[in-house]
Amino acid sequence: MQGNEILRVDDPAPGVRRFTLNRPEKRNALDNALRGALFAGLQTADRDESVRVSIVRGAGACFSSGYDLGSDLARRQPYFTAQGDGSWSRHVTEGWLGIWDLAKPVIAQVHGYAMAGGSELAAACDLVYVAEDAKIGYPVVRLVSPPDMQFFPWFVGMRQAMELMLTGDSITGVEAARLGFANRAFPTAELEKQVLEIAQRVAKIPPDLQQLNKRSVHRAMEIMGLRAALRAGTEIQALGFHQRSAREYFQQLMSGPLTKALDARDASFGDYRTAERKEGDASRPTRSEAQPSEGRERERVASAKARQRREES
Repeated sequence: MQGNEILRVDDPAPGVRRFTLNRPEKRNALDNALRGALFAGLQTADRDESVRVSIVRGAGACFSSGYDLGSDLARRQPYFTAQGDGSWSRHVTEGWLGIWDLAKPVIAQVHGYAMAGGSELAAACDLVYVAEDAKIGYPVVRLVSPPDMQFFPWFVGMRQAMELMLTGDSITGVEAARLGFANRAFPTAELEKQVLEIAQRVAKIPPDLQQLNKRSVHRAMEIMGLRAALRAGTEIQALGFHQRSAREYFQQLMSGPLTKALDARDASFGDYRTAERKEGDASRPTRSEAQPSEGRERERVASAKARQRREES
């Protein structure tokens, strides 16, 4: 096992490189350091002649519960993005499309939560295999903004995308496979074995041909407008922070109590953190888009407001 503290790297089979998001105590929340390490690792694998396919998975209870809202996401970003309104959504969408543009296939192995930014990471991968009881969703749409990378219409179709966007509801792994977000769903105990077997089948094809196979599918999607739509979506996302409802929600987060603000998002729906509290689910995500800690959430809101002032100046 190689890598560093936040990203473990191993080669579980010939031609297969595996990356494990290693922040289980934070439900693998995506801060800039973790995103940077993952991008650098995938790019290294893309240049490594011994690697033919990569797997991305999460340590602990879930794949990823979203962006690390407790960190200052405006600082030490892993690559440059032009400033101005919507710079964050443009920044992360550019990063996820960087996975799309790699020559070698990348597989997402999803268990537990894949929320908000975590779902964007999974969506950016070429193949997605999920545990049957995984939960995939974007609750942020309820009181903040549309997604940073607006992939839903492309992967699940207009009607289901509309329902997910208008409710913020999650879908299970079984539903994700049925709707087209994921390739297949497996029982949690079988997921790792099944993904590794599929990766080994993918690795049988020479990389010089495989890059063309991958690109042919992507080019077709791009001709239909996927890349342009994702970039246009970043501008719509930026408008969310200017809406009265979002501003009022930020004020509620800043003035506390935090639990009241978070309940305002989910209580009437009876899901996410409110459902988990009733069920006593110890695996619920923390310090992330799904359920940040109080102090770190206040820091995040202050950071978001500072970032917005910089963008507007």
